[in-house]
Amino acid sequence: MVGVFRRSLSFPNKPNPNRPSKPTLSRHTRSISLPCRSHPLISQLKDHISELQSWSSTCDSSSAWLVDGLTRLTELHHCLDDTLQLPQTQEALRRQPHYSSVENLLEQFLRFVDVYGIFRGSVLALKEEHSAVEVAIRKRDESRVGLYVKARKRMANEMSKLVNEVRMCTRSSESVSPNTVNVGDVELAAVVSDVVKVTVTVSVALFNGIALSFGPRKSTTWMNMGMMKKGKVDDRDQGIHEFEQVGVKSLLGLRKKGAEEVKVALKKMRELEASIEGIETCSERVFRSLINARVALLNTLTS
Repeated sequence: MVGVFRRSLSFPNKPNPNRPSKPTLSRHTRSISLPCRSHPLISQLKDHISELQSWSSTCDSSSAWLVDGLTRLTELHHCLDDTLQLPQTQEALRRQPHYSSVENLLEQFLRFVDVYGIFRGSVLALKEEHSAVEVAIRKRDESRVGLYVKARKRMANEMSKLVNEVRMCTRSSESVSPNTVNVGDVELAAVVSDVVKVTVTVSVALFNGIALSFGPRKSTTWMNMGMMKKGKVDDRDQGIHEFEQVGVKSLLGLRKKGAEEVKVALKKMRELEASIEGIETCSERVFRSLINARVALLNTLTS
């Protein structure tokens, strides 16, 4: 026997006309746009840039200081290369109006690559002259020493030209236009611009240091003109310590020097050779990292 169940329907209470109604709330709907979080590689780039800026402010004009700067610069460009491989980075670069698209940035990196390519050749030529003059010092061959002195002056002139050339990279960047791009694009543009700036800073410190060490005693630095006008002297206006330890005067008049003086001169030459090799190795790494970064930019443009 199946029981029969009755359903009871319940209706809401009728509104009480005597009860005051709740006031209607006026709501204004806002569209909140939150900026997306930076990619971890962007944060790493900022850290590398900050480290190089600190490095520049603690100049001691030694070859070890330059090697440290070149090593940090290589790490920066390795990180930049990784960042440029990201699809979101490539998309952002393609819509950058303030770089006149990616072509302008490509020109900057092409200039960097060319400059470091010239530097490689200059260092190689100097090393050959350096090895030859060490033999000449032992033999007290003053004519060969004269050729070495000319080679140093020639390299100083080449380095001064490289300083002017690399400075051109800071003049080709256009200002960021935050009204036409999103927050992420502005951040990326600012970081890439800072990468260019610190690359110029390290490069000028290197080329200018050699130019001051091997050339006439006049400053070609561009970073401290204001301080120079005030009569202040900066370490970056004094050349590289290890390079200046081997002065022209110490190499001249070998036939009149005693055995101990020749021994001291050879020791300083070997120390200078070690400094040159350290700078050569690190600048070679910078050169390779610059090529990789430019290839990544070129792929962004052509893909």
